[in-house]
Amino acid sequence: MRKGLKLLTTIVLTSLLVVGLAACGNGNEDKNSGSTGSSKFASIEQLKKNGKIRIGVFADKPPFGYVDSEGKNQGFDVYIAKRFAKDLLGDESKAEFVLVDAASRVAYLESNKVDIIMANFTVTDERKEKVDFADPYMKLSFGIVSPDSAPITAIDQLKEKGKKLIVAKGTTAESYFTKEYPDVELLKFDQYTEIFAALKDGRGAAIANDNTELIAWAKSNPGFTVSIPEFGGQDTIAPAVAKGNKELLNWINNELGTLGKEKFIHEAYNETLKEVYGEGFTDQLVVEGGKVE
Repeated sequence: MRKGLKLLTTIVLTSLLVVGLAACGNGNEDKNSGSTGSSKFASIEQLKKNGKIRIGVFADKPPFGYVDSEGKNQGFDVYIAKRFAKDLLGDESKAEFVLVDAASRVAYLESNKVDIIMANFTVTDERKEKVDFADPYMKLSFGIVSPDSAPITAIDQLKEKGKKLIVAKGTTAESYFTKEYPDVELLKFDQYTEIFAALKDGRGAAIANDNTELIAWAKSNPGFTVSIPEFGGQDTIAPAVAKGNKELLNWINNELGTLGKEKFIHEAYNETLKEVYGEGFTDQLVVEGGKVE
């Protein structure tokens, strides 16, 4: 009886020790990684200690975020993101790019898969409820691109029977038409490459998206024109961080203010967008210093 009691006591004590050690281990993991438990995100000090910052970007949205033939991340958003990494961590190569699609951007911040989203992210009230946006670095509007052989010059044309409007899931264009034009039939895809393929093979009458991207695509795809270049008002593009990550948010805002003094966003435009849009679109697109004029 005494031997059995002694054995039971030993088992109980050993179990408690294991649980205690596991709890200590988890506490250290929370503190160091900033990715589990009560720590929703890493502090700037931890990012510097880790020697990297994870930035969500597009892989298929040139000239803003794409992967080139050598497998390297390129584009307007990426150019700015590299400068963030350089100024925060001392080296632009410490930016760890994580590929996202339009519909996954919020989820990647909420699940701590990235520290910043720099994937041509349009600021909206709905998104503000789930993430924190920094100051903007770009402005834009909606546009519609369609075939020259059957141009869509008015949104009401899309209400005709049999016509479908192509959109990417998770975009502001999808939300806009769902709310403002519920009688327009939408054809939705996850990837940007899919929406352009669908237009080319005639599955839809037109694409609605950011006018900036559509202008760039139409210039390199003869037979298609941005037939409605601007509608729906002006929007802005901004970096986003996880809800409540005020430290990183404040750093980004200060960084954009500092970069504004050297006209860095203009530099990013000249290096990544000028070849596509030319000089004429600079003032229409660029936001310097985080402030829309």
